[in-house]
Amino acid sequence: MKPYLILLYYKFVAIDDPAAYTKEHLAFCKELGLQGRILIAPEGINGTASGTREACEAYMAAMHADPRFADMVFKIDESDGHVFQKIFVRTKAELVTFRADHPHNPAEKTGTYLSPAEWHEMMQRDDVLIVDGRTDYEYDLGHFRKAIRPDVASFREFPTWIREHLGDKKDKPILTYCTGGIRCEKLSAWMLEEGFTNVYQLHGGIVTYGKDPEVKGDLWDGQCYVFDERVGVEINHTPDKRIVGTCRHCGAPTEVYYDCANVVCHRQFLACDTCVETYHECCSTECMDVIAAVS
Repeated sequence: MKPYLILLYYKFVAIDDPAAYTKEHLAFCKELGLQGRILIAPEGINGTASGTREACEAYMAAMHADPRFADMVFKIDESDGHVFQKIFVRTKAELVTFRADHPHNPAEKTGTYLSPAEWHEMMQRDDVLIVDGRTDYEYDLGHFRKAIRPDVASFREFPTWIREHLGDKKDKPILTYCTGGIRCEKLSAWMLEEGFTNVYQLHGGIVTYGKDPEVKGDLWDGQCYVFDERVGVEINHTPDKRIVGTCRHCGAPTEVYYDCANVVCHRQFLACDTCVETYHECCSTECMDVIAAVS
C-alpha cells in the first residue's frame, strides 16, 4: 500500500450558507494537512484532494458523519505523495460552471445511470450516440471508442454545441460520460429539460469504469486526463490498449502534455520528446520566437 491517497468526490445537496461552510471546511482541511481543490456552492460540494492515508480516512469519516454527505461516494487512488501543491476551498455559484439558460437540478432529475458493465454493453450498440462530456483537450488524450469529440474548450459551451450538433437527435439513445461523473449529472439533467428523451450517463465516470474488475477499462483508448500533477492516468487494463494522443507539431503518438514555455501563452499541448526539444517546449514557432526574442 502507498502512504498517500487521492480522493475525487461530489454531492448535489443544498448548502444554506456556502460562504460560512467554505471557511469552516478550509480550516478542517488545513488541520488534516490535505491539499487539493474543493468547491462549495448552494447546490453542493465538488472536490479532489490528496493526503496521508490517516488524513484522508479522517476526512471521509467526518464527511460521512454529516447527514448532507452521508452517502457521498469517494473515488480513491493510491499515491507516493501529494499530487497538489496547495489546498484551495472556494465558494462558487455552481459546482461546475455551466451557466445554462433554463433550470435543471441534478439532485431531482438526471440521466439514467449505467454501471460499468451496462455501459460496456450499451456503447457497443449501433443505435447509440456516445457523447464525451469533457473538453476537447481532455478528449485528445483519451476517450471511449466511437465517442463524439466535443468542439468545446470549456464546459459552459456545451448547451450551444449540443443544440447545434444534437438538436435533431432528441429521441436517440445518448450516452454521456466524464471523469468522475459530476459534469454528466449537470449535462444529462439539462438535456432532459431541453427535451432529450433517452439520456444515459456512466455512473461514477471514467475513473470508476477503469477500476471495474469485470470490464477492466475495455474500449477506452489513451489515458484519462486528470486535474492534478499526474495529468494522465491509465484506464484500459486489457491487452487491447491504444495511444490516441498525437504531437501538436509532428503528429507522432504521445501521451505527454506540456505547458507552453511562453508564459503569455501557457497553452497546454501534447508533444513528443523530439519536438519538445526542437521547439524549446513551445506550442508553436511563434511562441518559440517570442522566447528567443526575450532571451
